Amino acid sequence: MNPPSEQFHFYSSLDLTLLTNRRARDLPGLLAHIKEVPGSAIYYHTHHFLVQHQYLSPEPPNDFAYWVTNVLQEDRLGEQLAAIDLAQFHTIRELRERLVSLIERYLVERSALRVAPDGEEFHFRESASFVVSTGHSAGDLPEFADVMAEIGFGSLAFHFFDARLRLSNGENDFSEWLGKALGETRLARAVARLDPYTYTLDGLRKEVVRLVRRRLSEQKA
Repeated sequence: MNPPSEQFHFYSSLDLTLLTNRRARDLPGLLAHIKEVPGSAIYYHTHHFLVQHQYLSPEPPNDFAYWVTNVLQEDRLGEQLAAIDLAQFHTIRELRERLVSLIERYLVERSALRVAPDGEEFHFRESASFVVSTGHSAGDLPEFADVMAEIGFGSLAFHFFDARLRLSNGENDFSEWLGKALGETRLARAVARLDPYTYTLDGLRKEVVRLVRRRLSEQKA
């Protein structure tokens, strides 16, 4: 059992959606705002749907892809935006640059641009997050497996999705702790290899628990 300072403490986040007073009616306007909005707005429009509709897998399109396809009817660009692999980005800056690059390239090739009808403009929002403790912690693998099996989706999302961009190394809080606090480097790598964007949150939780319990079985053997 690790001392309290080295135990894994499970946190969750409470998100408050805020309006930014920014809106776009066409692609040039969308591009201009994407370049300028806070990183929290980029994160909101590419991640909030994953948590709100966690039972859908693989991941649904991001808000930009949805609006470009269904409102502006720019299907080719919409497909390109929807195909962005969020797992490959370690920072919001990299993700923003990818969005900008795709839209800029499309604008060079496209002369006639559609404008959104009144009432269907793209409204930029951002998320203000408040990190809270769940009251759960784990000091070893058995405790970790037990808590993981019961922890809420908000905590899973925080330690997987938020952590990938917060840590800026493509990993998650669970892998960091397993490797550094417990010395379980092989297990840590296995968890780090999981692509959270291709699972439902329930499926992701079950896969982590499966990996941990398989390791516990190996230790007993």
